[in-house]
Amino acid sequence: MLLIDDILLFPARSILWIFQEVQNAALQDRASEAERITARLSDLYMMLETGKISEAEFETGEKELLDRLDQIEEGRTGFDGDDEDPEDDDEGDD
Repeated sequence: MLLIDDILLFPARSILWIFQEVQNAALQDRASEAERITARLSDLYMMLETGKISEAEFETGEKELLDRLDQIEEGRTGFDGDDEDPEDDDEGDD
């Protein structure tokens, strides 16, 4: 009977494995995107320090990159199921 169970459950297990691999790839892509944005922020700071860009250009670029990092972080907490705000934990302790 064990062989029959394995044969019958093979399609479901295969689909589950595929979904797990897709999830792992998405998490790795999200982590690498955050690293690329951080590197781009470093480049922006360097260009500002060397005078290659103006303060206004720097602020615009920095705002876009920081907003994207915030979106990634919000997605990460939502994806993990931990969407509680840690500051809300001590509201009832007064």
